[in-house]
Amino acid sequence: MVDELRSPVGAHVPVAGGLATGGLRYAALIGAEAVQVFVSNPRGWAMAAGKGDEDKRLRAHSEDTGMPVFVHSPYLINFGSPNQQTVASSVASVRHSLLRGAAIGARGVVVHTGSAVSQPRENAVRQLREHLLPLLDEIPGDGPDLLLEPMAGQGAMLCATVEDLGPYLDTLDRHPRVGICLDTCHAFAAGHDLAAPGGVADTLDRLAATVGEGRLKLIHANDSKDACGSAKDRHENIGAGLIGAEPFAELFRHPVSRGVPLVIETPGRSPDPHRADVETLKALRDAPRT
Repeated sequence: MVDELRSPVGAHVPVAGGLATGGLRYAALIGAEAVQVFVSNPRGWAMAAGKGDEDKRLRAHSEDTGMPVFVHSPYLINFGSPNQQTVASSVASVRHSLLRGAAIGARGVVVHTGSAVSQPRENAVRQLREHLLPLLDEIPGDGPDLLLEPMAGQGAMLCATVEDLGPYLDTLDRHPRVGICLDTCHAFAAGHDLAAPGGVADTLDRLAATVGEGRLKLIHANDSKDACGSAKDRHENIGAGLIGAEPFAELFRHPVSRGVPLVIETPGRSPDPHRADVETLKALRDAPRT
């Protein structure tokens, strides 16, 4: 039986060879209890059809073991762009990610919250409502939630701090199929001092006050190469950055995040650093409370 109050620890996994063949192999190598995958090129608009046997195997594994599966949508998606072709492609890409997520039994599809780029913010917000709200209404009852991931605060980003999520959700009528993916590196870069005493608890309390209970569905557990408030999105391995390891322990204890899956998106070209990060987080989770 899965302990719903025990946060699974996993990783964004490479899927060379297939979502199940490659993804689950890598998950086993690093000891991942949850996985996040790309279902198409993360840096392009091409939408891969997927392979039915791989989809079924990944879905069956998730159902049999209780392993949570998430999809990360392509990085190019931006509903706030002044380029209408980008907006149209974003609609198609998110729809594709949601459909593919449903096929593999994903709990959520992560999408970056976007940027106004060079146009007035109010125009970007209007586009967000016009184009994203209908997609949310398309999600079937057994489909994945759409998980908004605030950014690090660079440029004309529409959402960086947890308070920014309030008006963003209001724009989407606080739709019930909208969840939140909190990236610890992004939050730190946006000014939430997770490394300070009580910093994690303060950030999570403010998140809950802004978005309400139950919307936090996933945490991207990443240390940061840069200082708090830097607005720089540069991930570091757990404990090797300026957040440090200990604040991640609070993510396992706080009521807002307890039971929420954590996946790493940390540096490394081999399984070794990712295995070390997963083991570090599991040790922080499983350590006796003092």
